[in-house]
Amino acid sequence: MSMIATQTMHTMTTMHGIGPAHDELVPSRYALRVGDIDVLVISDGVVTPPAESMATNADPAVRAAWLDERFLSHDAFDWALNEVMVRSGGQTILIDSGLGVQVPDFKRAGHCVDRLEAAGVDLSSVTDVVLTHLHFDHVGGLLVDGVKEQLRPDLRIHVSAAEVKFWASPDFSRTAMGPVLSEVARRAASQFLDEYRGRLRPFETEAEVAPGVIVTRTGGHTPGHSVVRLTSGGERLMFAGDALFPVSFDHPEWHNGFEHDPEEATRVRLHLMRELAATGAWLVATHMPFPSVGRVAAAGDLFRWVPAWWDY
Repeated sequence: MSMIATQTMHTMTTMHGIGPAHDELVPSRYALRVGDIDVLVISDGVVTPPAESMATNADPAVRAAWLDERFLSHDAFDWALNEVMVRSGGQTILIDSGLGVQVPDFKRAGHCVDRLEAAGVDLSSVTDVVLTHLHFDHVGGLLVDGVKEQLRPDLRIHVSAAEVKFWASPDFSRTAMGPVLSEVARRAASQFLDEYRGRLRPFETEAEVAPGVIVTRTGGHTPGHSVVRLTSGGERLMFAGDALFPVSFDHPEWHNGFEHDPEEATRVRLHLMRELAATGAWLVATHMPFPSVGRVAAAGDLFRWVPAWWDY
C-alpha cells in the first residue's frame, strides 16, 4: 500500500481535484491508497468518557494496571474519533460523520465538517455516505446546521436495515451509557432518521457501495453495526467502526459501555481480529488513535496492534 501524509495540498489536489484550504497545527487528516482506491482518514477530534466505560466488566485493579502501563489516567480515557473519505469508481464516499454538536461537553470533537473543508473536500462532491451505526458520534456531523443543504439531493446513505429498525424503539438495558447519553443517542438517531429517511439505501447483510467498497453488517455493538472493507489491486483495508477499541487486542473480553449486546460484540471483534491477522489487511477504526492505520498480528491467544509508520 502506498501511503501519503496529506500535509501538502498537492496530495489533496491529486485525490479530489480541488484546491488548497487552511491547515492546522495538529495533523487531522492522513491519506493512503488501497490499490486504485483513494482513502483519507479524517479526525473529528477526541471524546473523553470515563475510563471505566471502555471496560465495564473488568476488575478495577486489572483495568488500572492496563492504564498505568500506558501512562493513562484512571479517570478519563481519550477516544479518538475518526471518519474516512473514500474515492472509488468516480464515487466519493464519506464513512461516518463524527459528533457534530450532539454532546457540548465533549469540546475537543465535532470537527469533521470543518476538517473536510480544510482538506479541500466540498460536501456537494459526496455521492454516498456509509454509516457503521447510528450512535450520535457517527451521525452527528450530518445534523450540524447547514450541512444537509450542502449535500446533493441524490445522495445515497447506506445503513443496515437492522440498524434502522432498532432505532425505532432502541433498548439501552445492556449498555452502561446512563440516562443522559442514552437520551442523546435516542434523540440523535431519531433526528437523523427524520431528516434523511428519504435518502437511505438500507441493506440486509451486505452491499457494494462502489467498486471494491463493501459494507457488511456485523451486529454486536448495535444490532445493525457494520464494517466497510476496501479491496483493490490485491490490497485490503477494513474500517471497523466501533467493533474494535484500543483495549480490544489485550482484552477482547472487556465490554465497552456503549455496546448494546456486549457478548455478541466480543464475538464480533474476535472474528474480525482473526480475519485481520490472517489476511494482513490494514485496519482503521473509529476510536483507535489517529490516524488509526495499522495491522493486527496474532500474539498467542490474543492479538497485537501494529501501527503503520507514518509515510511523509
